[in-house]
Amino acid sequence: MINDDLDRILIDRGAIAERVRALAGEVAATYADQPGGLTLVPVLSGSIIFLADLIRELPLRMKVALVHVSTYPGSATTPQTQRVVLELSGDVKDRNVLIVDDILDSGKTLRRVQAMVRERGARSVRSIVLLRKPSKAPADVPVEFVGFDVEDLFVVGYGLDYDDLYRNYPHVGVLKPGLIR
Repeated sequence: MINDDLDRILIDRGAIAERVRALAGEVAATYADQPGGLTLVPVLSGSIIFLADLIRELPLRMKVALVHVSTYPGSATTPQTQRVVLELSGDVKDRNVLIVDDILDSGKTLRRVQAMVRERGARSVRSIVLLRKPSKAPADVPVEFVGFDVEDLFVVGYGLDYDDLYRNYPHVGVLKPGLIR
């Protein structure tokens, strides 16, 4: 059972749901007067649950263009060499783009995706993350919308994984120390 693998819950599902609703309100207010709606670019696979909950709360016309960048392959707990698994799908030229990511720590993935979207001619580029590690987040990677600031811990759940497991855990939690290789 997943609960047996967790040391503690860092953010429970109720707090996540409440914050996602508030973030959707902030995003909606930011883009309310923008022509052409919004294109969301989720960074797969970690952002899928956050994305699903966020778009259900957004009252905007929107498109979705996917990108998959692998930074933590397998059981890695520190960022590795990035590999683009899926190039940006969908046209973002002259669109207002909101990049959706699960966590900002080293900033390597988000920096790369922001550059990719700009190179493809987006009208505007903003970013939203569920979690940010302030002690590691670089100042040169702008993030306009942040769900929660968290300690520098390896976290799982709500889309975040360890060795492709725990994405389905409804809370954000910390694994028991003995489970991380």
